[in-house]
Amino acid sequence: MASVIKVNLPQQFYDIAIAPGSLDQLGEYMTSLHLGKKVLLVSNPVIFQLYGERAIASLKAASFEVASYILPDGEHYKTLASIENLYNTALENRLERSATMVALGGGVIGDMTGFAAATWLRGINFIQVPTTLLAMIDAAIGGKTGVNHPQGKNLIGAFHQPRLVLIDPDVLQTLPTREFRAGMAEVIKYGVIWDAQLFAELEASQCLDEMGYIHSELIDSILTRSCQAKADVVSKDEKEAGLRAILNYGHTIGHAVESLTGYTQVLHGEAVAIGMVAAGQIAVELGMWTQQETQRQDALIEKAGLPTKLPAGLDIEAIIEALQIDKKVKAGKVRFVLPTQIGAVTVTDQVPADIIRQVLVRM
Repeated sequence: MASVIKVNLPQQFYDIAIAPGSLDQLGEYMTSLHLGKKVLLVSNPVIFQLYGERAIASLKAASFEVASYILPDGEHYKTLASIENLYNTALENRLERSATMVALGGGVIGDMTGFAAATWLRGINFIQVPTTLLAMIDAAIGGKTGVNHPQGKNLIGAFHQPRLVLIDPDVLQTLPTREFRAGMAEVIKYGVIWDAQLFAELEASQCLDEMGYIHSELIDSILTRSCQAKADVVSKDEKEAGLRAILNYGHTIGHAVESLTGYTQVLHGEAVAIGMVAAGQIAVELGMWTQQETQRQDALIEKAGLPTKLPAGLDIEAIIEALQIDKKVKAGKVRFVLPTQIGAVTVTDQVPADIIRQVLVRM
């Protein structure tokens, strides 16, 4: 079933279009936006082999001039060096200000393509065509783009909103189980921070850990409710001046875990799941929510096939040190998003280091 969610921002608005089979209508969707004819499609080898030809065929059928660039697969390639290669391709194909970069892939491809689009000629058009659950419900929406620095995730970036987010749920059929589970971490996040009904729906579901076992109605609900939650928050706070910070639930410790494991051992969603468990326990220690609620959250994380423990051998002091260079640090204080009930959170920089240490030691 097709649905359209509006992201309303002061300077512009755009649609999140969710429709089975919509990948083959990419060219039609883009034609309605009255863009220039030159398109640079950016993907990775795996996704391009699966869906690149279909996307290009749709674009060409709509009279777009299409070039493509294939970025290596993996978070550890999310660097300025990779962006420079992408710029070289843009230059070779004479991408002008009316041109469009199309991101066909997961969060890494979306972040990097968006950053390249934000900075090429000081900003050109950008379309998100996410192919992972995590990208569909989170990374592709809201205009956050960027690359990693060796000492921290997404420390280099820009806000650059897409002109369209086109979600084809059918492409999830080829998503590896581990990647699908990783995406479920962000779905659970929305349930904790914004949508108690979504959380209850996930709790009632018989199985969450593999795409093939989830009925289409639940997939529809996961996509529409999660995308609506992200759109609601972004529309109220485009550039993380206040409310949008709640979207970082689980990400403070999660980003530290990703960084310290070299972006190769733990997927982003897995790190967020670990971070949510830690944040829940911190909230309990501070008397902000109950042990029963954190147990509900952790049980749902486990039900989705996600980790609730730190990777073996990870140094606790290294995590605490890594928190100090997180991009959310303000006036030298680490900001945590902590739950107060299912469906509501608060942001605080009043978390003592000994509480963080105590919680991490138990994990």
